[in-house]
Amino acid sequence: MAHTLTPTPDVVVAEAVELCSRLIRFDTSNFGGGNARGERAAAEWVAERLSDAGYLPEIFEAAPGRASTVARIPGVDRLAPALVVHGHLDVVPAEAADWSVDPFGGEVRDGAVWGRGALDMKDMDAMMLAVVRAWAREEFVPPRDIVLAFVADEEDRGDLGAGFLVAEHPDLFEGVRTAIGESGGHSVHLPDGTRLYPVATAERGSAWIDLTAVGPAGHGSLHHPANAVARLARAVARLADHEWPPHLVPPTSVLLDGLSAHLGVTIDPNDPASLAQLGEAATLVTSTTANSVNPTMLSAGYKHNVVPGSATAGIDGRILPGTEEEFFEALDTLIGEGVSRAFVNFSPPVAAGDEQGEYAAMADALRAHDPAALVLPYCMAGGTDAKAFARLGIDCYGFVPGRTPPGFPSDSYVHGVDERVLVDSLAFGVGVLDTYLRTAPAPAPLDQSRNQQSRTHQRRDRP
Repeated sequence: MAHTLTPTPDVVVAEAVELCSRLIRFDTSNFGGGNARGERAAAEWVAERLSDAGYLPEIFEAAPGRASTVARIPGVDRLAPALVVHGHLDVVPAEAADWSVDPFGGEVRDGAVWGRGALDMKDMDAMMLAVVRAWAREEFVPPRDIVLAFVADEEDRGDLGAGFLVAEHPDLFEGVRTAIGESGGHSVHLPDGTRLYPVATAERGSAWIDLTAVGPAGHGSLHHPANAVARLARAVARLADHEWPPHLVPPTSVLLDGLSAHLGVTIDPNDPASLAQLGEAATLVTSTTANSVNPTMLSAGYKHNVVPGSATAGIDGRILPGTEEEFFEALDTLIGEGVSRAFVNFSPPVAAGDEQGEYAAMADALRAHDPAALVLPYCMAGGTDAKAFARLGIDCYGFVPGRTPPGFPSDSYVHGVDERVLVDSLAFGVGVLDTYLRTAPAPAPLDQSRNQQSRTHQRRDRP
């Protein structure tokens, strides 16, 4: 559907900036392992902003202080497939001594809002609030139900945020067919000077695994052919050195075909020199053409002259859609005998597809605000709360619109020092998000037209 572009009112942009700044001032650092701060206060503040606009938010607490805010905005057609728009309230920690500004000061200067979470993802939280508060002022009713979810715990496992909501309160998502969240929809500058806006239609799965080797404990001066530390070290080395076979999932193939046609070049995704022809867009491909495993933790022993009876390593596995069986077969072969594995966390890969009407609506909204936009799907290397919402049979997309000038290092600011979002990017994002959310949903395919709740709680067992 084509849109007639109406410039985003200055008052909406100004409010998005102020909301983003205020959200940053909540220190919602998530240290992992259940240790976090500030989420309840942020969730309550979000709920107040929604209540002030006349909406009916609810706060859900998975554990003391670990709170999420959810609000359903009724649409004109209550039977139309509903949409979830989700953003997380927690952030990774920041070491203040490394920053040139207070990471939780929310300072607005030099055309940007500075602070931890400015790009991940309190910018999206602010845009969500700014859009629906503007709707309330003009008494606009969206064409379908919109479910806003401001969630906790995304920067860890998500069990106390989106995972909790999906498992314990699936009724919140009654009738929802689609969800949008991080990441995608942000400008990537191509070598020919044009702008690509990649929309995430898939995510690699996450497998956080503990490997444990056991053997007889004993004196360090004696020969120990079944040394647990040595056995584990060999397994970790095999995993680190393994070359995972290339596997192009559909969104990566479509992305490469589209970029090849647009730039007039031939691209070999397995050749770094060939990928370099894509400029900034190469990073969208490099980590999504194969599965991967990275050793991340080691633990063994307590004294130099004692051979321990066990040794443990933590590994981070990432799995492309459609490759789970081959991934775990290869993993078990590589770790070998005498080493066992146990899951710390497993989230299967997810995929939605770019042939759906929702993807087309996102592309139309981007082109309404940037007529020269090239919009293509891609597969995320990492993971988001989409993995939780996908358990309800919801199609999930990474779509947090924004636009930055060439050379602005957004990726290095995310989880990095001096994180900041440009005011111009917030203005662009608010406009695109508003345009998309005002679009009526495309009719559901026949096999998807039933209520999504008939597919709830289809979470797959861990392998």
